Formats: sequence, C-alpha cells, structure tokens
Amino acid sequence: MELRHLRHFVALAEERSFTRAAARELIVQSGLSTSIRALEKDVGALLFVRGTRPVRLTAEGSALLPAARHALDAADAAQQAVQDAHGVLAGTLRIGALQSSGHRLPVSSWVAEFALAHPRVDISVQQLPALQMVDLVADGRLDCALVSLDDTRSDLEAVPLEAEPVMLAVATSHRLAQADSVTLDQLEGERFVEPPAQWTIREVVDIAFRQAGLTRRIACEVNEWTMLIDLVAAGVGVTLTPADFDLAPRVAGAITFVPLAGVELVRRIDLVLPRGHAASPAARRFREYVVRRE
Repeated sequence: MELRHLRHFVALAEERSFTRAAARELIVQSGLSTSIRALEKDVGALLFVRGTRPVRLTAEGSALLPAARHALDAADAAQQAVQDAHGVLAGTLRIGALQSSGHRLPVSSWVAEFALAHPRVDISVQQLPALQMVDLVADGRLDCALVSLDDTRSDLEAVPLEAEPVMLAVATSHRLAQADSVTLDQLEGERFVEPPAQWTIREVVDIAFRQAGLTRRIACEVNEWTMLIDLVAAGVGVTLTPADFDLAPRVAGAITFVPLAGVELVRRIDLVLPRGHAASPAARRFREYVVRRE
C-alpha cells in the first residue's frame, strides 16, 4: 500500500469529484483512477460506489478514510522529525478562520510572517462556519482554526485570543438607536438580519434567546458580514454583533451600536488545534508563534 495511493484516496473522498481531486493532486484523471484501482486491489475491496455523482464512499471506503488520514499524518510527522533535526519546518498548514476574525486580530499579518519565516510550509486558509471548522480540526481536515470552542470538547485545545462583547446594531433611524441600552425582551417582534446557523455569533445569540424563553424572527439570513451590515444600515432589520466590528466608511454613520442590559453576551475567538502530538508540527509551531505575538 503506497502513500501516494492513500493521498489520492483521501483527496477523492474529500473532494467527491475526480476532476477536483485530480487537480488538487496535480495529476490527470486517468492517473487518479489508476491509483484508486491499485489501492482497491491492495485492500481487497471497492472503496467508491461506481457511477455516482458526487462520488460516494462504500462502507469499506468509509472505514478506511480515518486510518488513511492517520497514516498520512504519521508519514508527515516522520518527515518533519527529520526536518526538525535540521531545524527546518516543512509540510502543510491548513487554517480555518472566521470571516470577521481579521477585524480584531492581525490574522493576515500572522499568516504572512509565518509563511515568510517558514518558506517550506504550504499554507491554505479557509473561511467556513464555526461549528464546521471545529469538526474539521477534530477529524484532521484542518490543522487549526480561529474560532470559539465549546468547553465540553476534550480532544481539542483552545488558546484564548479575543473576547468581544456583543451589542445590538441598528440603523441610525431605528427607534432603538437613541436608547442607552436594550434588553432581549425589548427585541421581541423585531426583524433580524443574521448569519447562518453554525456561525459563532449565531450560536451565542440563539442560546441567549433560548435561555430567556424568547423567540425572534430572522427576516434575512446572510453568510457574508459586509452584506449583513449593509442590510442593517438600510433598515432591513437589526442584528447582534461584536461591539468592535470594523465598519466600512460608507455605513459608519448609518449604524448605531446599543449596549445590552440584563445579559452579558461575548463572542470569543480561540486558536483551536488537536491536543498534544495529535496536532501537526506546523500547527504546533503556529500556536507558539501566535502566543508569542499576543
């Protein structure tokens, strides 16, 4: 069983497309197909259901996937151990980041400085829903993520980076724009503009309303912060957002932030990665780098 066959298998399982997997692995589709057939011959079972779109794993393929990822991680760690003897960091670093994390944290600077300091590390950054990124770190598809972590997770480490108070954001023409503060029950009946479920701020707000026994109408759901704030500024609805959100000049005068009363809501940002040696060498080094600069 060859490592390149396992890499091709994992790429196809994750991309669910021969075209995308072949492009990711920098090989032609016929070469990818040959590699998958060779692996199936080695393990003695079909790993993918033929003729399905998107590509779907068989039960045997699903069973192999975690072990294949573990084998590839072990191979990378072995290679890194040799590189460490020479003081060189190499390999890949897959980072997940909240769309809004760059407004408060110098994420771009961290990535740029780390890339320049470690030119043999290939870095990718993905902006995905928060809860999805936590799961991707847990199963090895991301090396680390800038996201808040549920305290009940024992398999992941969270390095605290930022804790932002949450406030109500309304258009300056809104009736609550002049209020000194506002309670959650005063927002009952308001139209809300919010990000989708699985985003950190949405999870914080959902829990707060649920614990207060209140409901709210989400009139518009948007998965991009700039558009969300533009819609609030236009009067489409209100939203609950980190207080120090960096507003674009075109809406800075059209948005008012109002403090919450009776409840303290906080949106956290942590650097999340697997505990101990389950984390990749690049993720461990990135953790050290970020901690030094905090």
